[in-house]
Amino acid sequence: MSDIKLHSEEFELECTTVWAFPRRGNWATHKSDWRGNWSPEVARNLILRYSKEKDHLLDCMIGGGTTAIEAKILNRHITCIDVNEEALERTRKSLEFEVDNKAKQRVVKCDARNMSFIKDNEIDFVLTHPPYADIIKYSEGKIKEDLSGIHDIDAFVDEIEKVAKELLRVL
Repeated sequence: MSDIKLHSEEFELECTTVWAFPRRGNWATHKSDWRGNWSPEVARNLILRYSKEKDHLLDCMIGGGTTAIEAKILNRHITCIDVNEEALERTRKSLEFEVDNKAKQRVVKCDARNMSFIKDNEIDFVLTHPPYADIIKYSEGKIKEDLSGIHDIDAFVDEIEKVAKELLRVL
């Protein structure tokens, strides 16, 4: 898998507050079939704008692996977390390509509300694409920790607040 294209030919670092990316990435191992995924251009813009090479990034709801792919290409270490084993397996597979850097990827099954294996202040930058409450259901109720299964908006916000507190701890 060493002959894959690692960069978009059309990529430009965004300089406005409104971003629109109708494409979902046609480089590296990106796939657009994970429901609710974000465009690789979003992840790439955030990584380039708010981190530097060799920083340690965290995506605590890794989903289809978009953030992990971009972090690897851009020479950032990343911890990838999700409660959904299918998401983690997709992420592991998406990272099966070679780059000319030493960036490390750690893929862990974990609830973002309790990331006790990450030390305080270990992370340099967090970027994640959480569920839109219960609009897209990722596990159809099969994973009790899955926040996309919470139907009550107040309860959902309470759980996202727990995630935010944990993210603040690791930053």
